[in-house]
Amino acid sequence: MTTLNNICVYCGSNVGSKSVYRDSATEFGHSLAQNGIGLVYGGGNIGLMGVIADAVLEAGGQVVGVIPEALAEIELAHGELTELVVTQSMHERKKEMADRADAFVAMPGGIGTFEELFEVWTWGQLGFHNKPCGVFNVAGYYDAMIGFLDHAVEQQFLKMEHRSMLVVENEANALLSRLSAYGGTTDGKWITHSKTS
Repeated sequence: MTTLNNICVYCGSNVGSKSVYRDSATEFGHSLAQNGIGLVYGGGNIGLMGVIADAVLEAGGQVVGVIPEALAEIELAHGELTELVVTQSMHERKKEMADRADAFVAMPGGIGTFEELFEVWTWGQLGFHNKPCGVFNVAGYYDAMIGFLDHAVEQQFLKMEHRSMLVVENEANALLSRLSAYGGTTDGKWITHSKTS
C-alpha cells in the first residue's frame, strides 16, 4: 500500500484537440482535492497544466508548482498556487518534483511529459524509489504507447514485471485506487546478464 499525500502530475502545456482532455484534467484535479491529495506539477498556468492546477485549487486542494527560472515566463508561471518553487535548471526541477511526490501520473502531453514519465518509471525499475507510476489514459491517448511497451516485452527488452509497474487507467478514481494499492517490485531489471546475443 502507498500513502498518497501528494501526486506529481505530468501533462501538456497545450490543451490538445479534444475537449475531453481539458474535462479530464478538471475531473482529476477535483478528485485529488476531494481525496485530500496535493498536486505537484510543473508550475505553469497554460495548457492542461493550468487546467489541473485551477481544478485542485477550485476544489480547496493544495498545489505546489515547480518551474525553472528560464521557463517561468515562457510557460507563464501560475500566480495563485499554494507554493511556487523556482529552480535554476530542469534537473533541479525534476528532482524537486520527485522528492515531493508519493506517486507520479502522466496525462496527455508532448515529449516533455513522455520524458518525465519514462525517467521516473526507470528510477523505479532500477530501485531508486518505490513510488507508483501511472498513466491517465484519457480517450485512448496512450493506446499506441502501451502497445509499443507490450512489443518491448515480446522482444525481451522489458520484463513483464516492469511493464506491469506502470498503472494504466482511463478513469480518475480507478487510477487513484490502483496507485494507493501499489506494492512495488523487487524484481531485478536485467532479463539476462549474458553478453552474447
